[in-house]
Amino acid sequence: MKLTKEVKVALVAVAGVVVLFFGLKFLKGLSVFSTDKTYYIAFKDISGVSTSCPIYAGGYKVGTVTGIDYDFDSDDNTIIVEADINPNLRIPVGSTASISSDMMGNVKMDLKLLVGSKQYVEPGGTIEGALATGALDMAADLVPALQQLMPKIDSIMTSLNTLLADPALAQTLRNAETITGDLTTTTTELNRLMLTLNNDMPGIMSRTENVMANADTLTLRLNAIDLEGTMTRVDRTLADIEQMTAKVNAGQGTLGLMLNDPTLYNNLSATMAHADSLVVNLREHPKRYVHFSLFGKKDK
Repeated sequence: MKLTKEVKVALVAVAGVVVLFFGLKFLKGLSVFSTDKTYYIAFKDISGVSTSCPIYAGGYKVGTVTGIDYDFDSDDNTIIVEADINPNLRIPVGSTASISSDMMGNVKMDLKLLVGSKQYVEPGGTIEGALATGALDMAADLVPALQQLMPKIDSIMTSLNTLLADPALAQTLRNAETITGDLTTTTTELNRLMLTLNNDMPGIMSRTENVMANADTLTLRLNAIDLEGTMTRVDRTLADIEQMTAKVNAGQGTLGLMLNDPTLYNNLSATMAHADSLVVNLREHPKRYVHFSLFGKKDK
């Protein structure tokens, strides 16, 4: 059977359409001959999810978004995302899917598998989905707070510039530098003093030990003294002195008579007066009492 030109053109066109179809699927990141199982994920907001968006479970890619359909029949505006999931992945009942985006704006979907469930979602089943708070969302939440902080930051910067322009600050810094230098010098002197003390410490300890030894010797000597006998003798001496004083006061003995007898005092005074008169007469008339001659002749 000979093919006409029209049949050949038709076959080529069909082959081109088939190649184009599978090429487009390949370019979209979809498997041409996929054995993945299809699941449906319900979202209220898909926030930039598109066909071929990757799906991860625990950071590992397990599937791809193959279609997005808006459920016009629902009352809560549900968006159904069709996803082809690796047939080896078993999704527990109660698991959820979340959409997140990084700082570069790349969107991905994460499956949050429920741990401990023994029941699994069958292929063709529906999984609940929600938006995750990504880095961009967190940054967007910080914008109002940053806007409120901007006036305060401006005020702080103005105060800081005023402070830096104040000459007193420069003087304070110079004073701080001077104080730091003084502290450095003081630290050096203290280190030198400590070094000297460390060097002199053996001699000081030796002298201290000698002093302690002398103190111990003095203590031993003091302990050896008969303090009780000494105090007894002192008491006896004081008693004798007291007895002698009593006798003197009573006029007994020579000292007592001299101190208490006025007659003896008067006689002593008269004797001293006569002796003084004799000395004066001897000084004035020495020849009456001493006879002296160069030739041995006596004066008459």
